[in-house]
Amino acid sequence: MRSRLRHPLMALFGGVMLTVPWVYIWATGGAGALPTLTRVAVSGVAVLGASFLLAWGAETAEKDVPRAFAIAVLAVLAVAPEYAVDALYAWQAGAGDPAAGNLAVANMTGANRILIGIGWSGIALFSIYRAYGGSDDANVVTKDGALGDYVRLDRSIALEILFLFIATLYAFFVPLGGGIGAVDTIVLVGLYVTYIAVIVRGDVEEVEEQVGVPAYLQERVRNVRVPAVLLLFGYSGFLIFTAVEPFAHGLEELGLQYGIPEFFMIQWIAPLASESPELIVTAYLVNKARSTAAFNALISSKLNQWTLLIGTLVVVYSISLGSYGVLEFDPKQAAEIWLTAAQSFFALAILINFRISVREAVVLLVLFLSQVVIEFVFIRTYPEALAEQYSIYLLLAYTAVYVVATLGLLTRRRQELREIVRITGDTVREAWGGTGSGHSAD
Repeated sequence: MRSRLRHPLMALFGGVMLTVPWVYIWATGGAGALPTLTRVAVSGVAVLGASFLLAWGAETAEKDVPRAFAIAVLAVLAVAPEYAVDALYAWQAGAGDPAAGNLAVANMTGANRILIGIGWSGIALFSIYRAYGGSDDANVVTKDGALGDYVRLDRSIALEILFLFIATLYAFFVPLGGGIGAVDTIVLVGLYVTYIAVIVRGDVEEVEEQVGVPAYLQERVRNVRVPAVLLLFGYSGFLIFTAVEPFAHGLEELGLQYGIPEFFMIQWIAPLASESPELIVTAYLVNKARSTAAFNALISSKLNQWTLLIGTLVVVYSISLGSYGVLEFDPKQAAEIWLTAAQSFFALAILINFRISVREAVVLLVLFLSQVVIEFVFIRTYPEALAEQYSIYLLLAYTAVYVVATLGLLTRRRQELREIVRITGDTVREAWGGTGSGHSAD
């Protein structure tokens, strides 16, 4: 009996069962009639189940496609709700609601800063914590003095780091145009398309030894394995797309009941909910002693949000408008973009030596949380116009702190930055050098 309960198909069945209540509610159109707390609970459990299914699909896919491509697909599906929310605000802006453009930028910058401030730092700290708890993750290095412990990253992530570095440098110039326009779309979407074109031509690496559901599915013949992966991706994508928005909006409603301002909810609580599948997936990977895969997924998510998401907002806006237009935003949202770019700049400077220590993770977390808390205090303490002015000063001050800290790190890590460029160059040449990609046989 015990062996039957431990069978991978039982775990797969359990993951699917977490999603069934939400699928029933969605299919019958009953979500709107549920009490807010019930809707949050049911949709939240469905997101949890979908995250496991998505992770199992991505791990299984590593047998047939390059790992970076499998992780990129996982990242896109996991952050799909963020795309949907921002696209909705961009559409409303094009339909004549000027405030919606600011909300699109606020939601997008909030999501990006959460991904680094909580995601990157939290996964690093969780990985090291798991190592102290007996995890056999070879990529966690413990040293004398807890602050010096670090997670060692796979050097193949150099490609993502360099592409994200280029996108981040470009993002500093976006506010200078007063909004997001066609040039931004061409540059940022072009960067992401180029990145995908490189990784999809990569070789299929030797598959890491898996356990549980991925191991079971990888043992199946290709004609069974590939449809299973597509089904896992498709079903989890459907769940994430349908369940995360009610989950996020339910949390917003609960927050408003407790007096939390709507704009603050849209910038922080809603993105935190929409990022939850990604955070759950990466925590799952860390729990399996796959900290490097977790970081690969987080960095890939940041790359697609910082390129594809920003670049496509003006497309949605223009379609809604009925003609080409620039998605304009106000000075506060310009400052939000600068701060988001500066945080990304600093985080990448940390990672260019292919490691992140406890000390660095704590700095990322503290800088992120302190800015959010101080801005929340401004919102609750001062009249709206004065609070907004103080918030702009705060955003610019934190931008300066991040940029100065980054320049200091890059000065000391010039050699590591050159190594990132060299590895990326080798990866691009291998992808386009006619070597082809070898697929594993059954």
